[in-house]
Amino acid sequence: MKLDSKIPEGPLAQKWTEHKNHLKLVAPNNRPKIDIIVVGTGLAGASAAASLGEMGYNVKAFCFQDSPRRAHSIAAQGGINAAKNYQNDGDSTYRLFYDTIKGGDYRAREANVYRLAEVSGNIIDQCVAQGVPFAREYGGTLDNRSFGGVQVKRTFYAAGQTGQQLLLGAYSALSRQIGLGRVKMYNRHEMLDLVKVDGKARGIIARNLITGEIERHSAHAVVIASGGYGNVYFLSTNAMGSNVTASWKIHKQGAHFANPCYVQIHPTCIPVHGTNQSKLTLMSESLRNSGRIWVPKKKEDAEAIRAGKLKPTQIAEEDRDYYLERRYPAFGNLVPRDVASRAAKERCDAGFGIENNATGEGVYLDFSSEIKNKGKEVAYAHGNHNPSEEEIIKLGKQWIEEKYGNLFQMYQKITDENPYETPMKIYPAVHYTMGGVWVDYNLQSSIPGCFVAGEANFSDHGANRLGASALMQGLADGYFVLPYTISNYLAEEIRTGKISTDLPEFLEAEKRVKDQIGKFLNNNGSRSVDHFHKELGNIMWNKVGMARNEQGLKEAIDQIAKLREEFHKDVYVPGSADELNPELEKAFRVADFLELGQLMAMDALQRKESCGGHFRDEYQDAEGETLRDDEHFSFVGAWEYKGEDINQEQLHKEELKYEFIKIAARNYK
Repeated sequence: MKLDSKIPEGPLAQKWTEHKNHLKLVAPNNRPKIDIIVVGTGLAGASAAASLGEMGYNVKAFCFQDSPRRAHSIAAQGGINAAKNYQNDGDSTYRLFYDTIKGGDYRAREANVYRLAEVSGNIIDQCVAQGVPFAREYGGTLDNRSFGGVQVKRTFYAAGQTGQQLLLGAYSALSRQIGLGRVKMYNRHEMLDLVKVDGKARGIIARNLITGEIERHSAHAVVIASGGYGNVYFLSTNAMGSNVTASWKIHKQGAHFANPCYVQIHPTCIPVHGTNQSKLTLMSESLRNSGRIWVPKKKEDAEAIRAGKLKPTQIAEEDRDYYLERRYPAFGNLVPRDVASRAAKERCDAGFGIENNATGEGVYLDFSSEIKNKGKEVAYAHGNHNPSEEEIIKLGKQWIEEKYGNLFQMYQKITDENPYETPMKIYPAVHYTMGGVWVDYNLQSSIPGCFVAGEANFSDHGANRLGASALMQGLADGYFVLPYTISNYLAEEIRTGKISTDLPEFLEAEKRVKDQIGKFLNNNGSRSVDHFHKELGNIMWNKVGMARNEQGLKEAIDQIAKLREEFHKDVYVPGSADELNPELEKAFRVADFLELGQLMAMDALQRKESCGGHFRDEYQDAEGETLRDDEHFSFVGAWEYKGEDINQEQLHKEELKYEFIKIAARNYK
């Protein structure tokens, strides 16, 4: 099967405009005849549902939380990118496009990324109109800060809670449509299967998580906007409920799954504390604007810190290794996430880690230099040209608090350490997934009528996402892409009429779901769902994590296959089907993670190169940087489901053609 990405012809800067100009439309009087299902109500789903409702379509929106406001989008603290060049430092649409392609290690689709950069400015205007309280300069202009992988300031932010504020903006737009009756909201519902009729997506089977009732819902098109799959690792920065079930169910119905091995390891997370921990906490990448990352230069100092005999503040400046500034002088602490993460791992593997736990892993993120620098600036601005050390520190801390106060407060609550006085401890952790459901330029999967938006699709970030681009993609897809492209598809559906949920396909899908529920509840095994999830997480982190190799990946494939078999034989799910049953919810999700985990290892095994977040030990240069193989692996790897044996999945390749940029080795030095 040949993958048709439907990328328009013509010059890069005109592709999207020309494409929009020739898409088919649905007249306003016909839109109320059309039903659309949106699964997920984070930034991508909420913005899509609100936009489609505003256009006049009948929308059904589903989320497994009790409110869309609990979507994991709120956890994106640092900011959202847009090429507005407010700081007059040389930014442009092309520069944002180029940085994104380069940051993704030349493994993203050129046309999709340019469109993302092109609509980025519109997102900021939309959000300002919604009342999102972006930070502003003294004169009223929106403020910007920098993020990893760029040399300009293009990240708009609202203190350290940007994702939450953007989600509230999208939620307010969604709530308006709910109030008008154009969107019907289904809280505490989880999609458990996709229904296809004559090859087209025509609805879903959902479970009411409160009552346990299995429901059939029909539509003329289905949008999946359910986020990424980072929780396959058990420990990640994702919310505990984040899962891959919606994406995996459509994969099993024929939607190709692309680049599953592309997983982002975020460099600034609070280190693992112990074996009973259930999730990790992200400290925003925005902190790398002001914090300097270091470890002791001497191993004996690192050992003394780990033993509790020495404090970081007792390490003299000349005895600190600011290793990112040393290795990457052009970008310093603001190198891309994959680069910063591997550099931290290298230092810790070499014995310079500082965390006093079983792993010994951790590095410092230190704000003392910024406190002094900003303290002097503030004092000078206030007319005090000869401030005392005490005044400098006081004013510097106030400046930091205004920029990052809620993040510092969160860190102190979790660790019981004051980051104004003592450097933060950080270490890389699983954060975001660049892989996802394969979609064409219109965001349609390989199932007609099934569209995928936000982190759930693969389309924009290549092998490594630049910081502050997740919020940008989610809102771009929902507000500015899907409303055009889904209408093009629905133009052929205005005569279809209501789709009955009594069709045989709905009955078959409902039976599949009920049979699976019955198997879980009647299994009478001896192990909890979490037991298997933790086991899977250990395999994934150790063998399909920050560094991979051929032997480890082959072992992972076999171990996960055996674990999956054991899971279905020995998992114990208490309770019943007709009640609130979180263990039953988790059982469905972990069953999907077990299958996906095996595919991730398979994808990583076939990709015999290192690129972005996919790092193979065998493919690195003399300085430990990624060694791509552009001749053989410049493609999107899209997998087709071929039955319960994941080893039988078939790989399809979409060649990546770069017409407007020159491919080069990434260099942040």
